[in-house]
Amino acid sequence: MSRVKSVERQKFWERNQKSGGYLLKKTINATLYKVARAILLFGLCFLILQPLFNKISISFMAEKDLYDSTVISIPRNFTFSNYRLANELLEFWVCLKNTVLVAMLVSVIQVAACTLAGYGFARYKFPLRNFWFACVMLSILVPPQTISSSLFLHFRFFDVLGIFKAITGDTINLQNSMAPYIMMCMGCMGLKSGLYIFMLRQFFRNIPKELEEAAYVDGCGKLRTFLRIMLPDAKPILTSCFLFSFVWQWTDSYYAKLFLGKIRLLPKALTGLVGRLGDYYQAVTTGALPSAAYEQALIATGLLMTIIPLLLIYVVAQKGFVESLSQSGIKM
Repeated sequence: MSRVKSVERQKFWERNQKSGGYLLKKTINATLYKVARAILLFGLCFLILQPLFNKISISFMAEKDLYDSTVISIPRNFTFSNYRLANELLEFWVCLKNTVLVAMLVSVIQVAACTLAGYGFARYKFPLRNFWFACVMLSILVPPQTISSSLFLHFRFFDVLGIFKAITGDTINLQNSMAPYIMMCMGCMGLKSGLYIFMLRQFFRNIPKELEEAAYVDGCGKLRTFLRIMLPDAKPILTSCFLFSFVWQWTDSYYAKLFLGKIRLLPKALTGLVGRLGDYYQAVTTGALPSAAYEQALIATGLLMTIIPLLLIYVVAQKGFVESLSQSGIKM
């Protein structure tokens, strides 16, 4: 082995001598580039992951470790009490079940509606198509808080052309139910729906039209062509849109508070965790309040419990997600 390396080294110096030192300079520059790239990537990964590692470390610390200046990253008094308390205060398993059901239902409906809209923008010509697509892009830019009052009033006093009020004498209150959420997703006005329409439109535009034309020649109608030809090819981008939608629905507390007031979800429970911790301390310690450091430790614990299911989903679906990123392009 050493003899082979010696021969290769001798050949390298012979080639370098013939090139007037160019080969050595090229090798040094390539090595320096690789080292600099590795250092940069390591630094970026550390900046991204360090807060997460810090929260993981804090979640296993006892309260007295939070005030010990000698404890930095590794807990001295390792404990699971933070997870047990967070599980009790969050009502974790009840909220987890509700969050999974709501996020799954909303994501499926949202992706289905956005797929139809994206395919229509990519393949069909209809009046004011560019104008309506500009409206889709505008929905990406405009934050949902700007229309929160209109949404609340619309679903609090819901009516269709005055029909319900004419029949029953009053409008319908759709607040504290899934109806507003589902109706908005079916109308492509759900959370980040404009982004999914844009992604799907770009993907369908990149698929050759010859595939559809061949299907038409074979006797397929437009609906069958869409279901049998286009959708199977769109599995990667559909996976990405579903994952994006699921994650945003999972972590959303804005629409959840606006519409789903009575449904206990993890984001809503996490925002009220500090208040529940204060009530728990007052009940257990006869009026004492938790320290700010322990409040932050429990928030970190609850946050980790909230994102762990998302990490598991990504591990399972990462192949389709990465494939969609490599296959879908931005073609204007």
